[in-house]
Amino acid sequence: MSQTRAAGRVLRPAPAPAPQSPRGSGPARGSGPTRAGQRRRHSRAALLVMVAPFAVMFAAFFLAPIVYAINDSLFSTKASGLGFGAPEKTFVLFANYATALGDPSFIESLGRLLAFAAIEVPLMVVTAVGLALLIDSAGARFPRIFRVVFFIPYGVPGVIAALLWGFLYIPATSPILQVLSVLGIDLNPLSTDSILFAIANIALWGFAGYNMFILIAALNAIPSELFEAAKIDGASEWAITWRIKLPLVRPSVILVTVFTIIGTLQLFVEPLVLRPLTTAISSDYTPNLAAYNQAFSQGNPNLAAAMAVIVALLGFAFSFGFLRLVNRKGDRAW
Repeated sequence: MSQTRAAGRVLRPAPAPAPQSPRGSGPARGSGPTRAGQRRRHSRAALLVMVAPFAVMFAAFFLAPIVYAINDSLFSTKASGLGFGAPEKTFVLFANYATALGDPSFIESLGRLLAFAAIEVPLMVVTAVGLALLIDSAGARFPRIFRVVFFIPYGVPGVIAALLWGFLYIPATSPILQVLSVLGIDLNPLSTDSILFAIANIALWGFAGYNMFILIAALNAIPSELFEAAKIDGASEWAITWRIKLPLVRPSVILVTVFTIIGTLQLFVEPLVLRPLTTAISSDYTPNLAAYNQAFSQGNPNLAAAMAVIVALLGFAFSFGFLRLVNRKGDRAW
């Protein structure tokens, strides 16, 4: 601050003149508020350029199919005349949903899907956590090789994996079942009683390595100082795992669980591929198979859309219900 005191009063310096534009009048171009306004406009334009591709793709490939399926489920399409005219589309509101929920085979497929989820979700989470902890343990040998080995099945397409396991499930072509038969153990994974476990095994083989990688990344993010402090205090490897590793990777375990719940409710490829190999899988064995059958075999895409929406609502309810359960009482874990 500069002030000049003279003749008993304070003389303040005169304000500096505003910069003049080259043309002689008004503020200089690009100064003060004008420059700030241009910067804000450029920032908004850059933001729009970066966000627009995502918004377009999100609307085209995520929102549009959902809106189309919901809209299609509210109509009924019937052929007019002798089938030579254009089909008539009639608004029926929730009639397709009532038809789907009134179909005993569709209800049985929902129950079968819940039974499959009860098998697959805990099996997948426990296996992924176990593999990640084993590879991350101090005594692990060749961890990089085992990471690749466990991850390779994720790179096999689902159809190929189902075909591969399908041949291993047939006693006439499976060397494993033939060896077990010689030992007096007769197994038929494609029987009615064991087909759900056979499908769960294929899903576990394909996705356990992927989920293991998520958990390994979480384990690598734990500060090493915690492990060093625990070892100085005399903690065993089991105590370190139970009291440090598992609590700190809990958000990733929850994420893997949500992924598995959503994937379980989308069960489609494995029963579709195994169906020609066994009589235990019907055309409406799972809700997605039932919707596929209605859309492409029965020629009723509106009922198929209603079935798909019901499965989506079921997945939404289970996923968010699980998140609400693990985040209850303010103990937010994810």
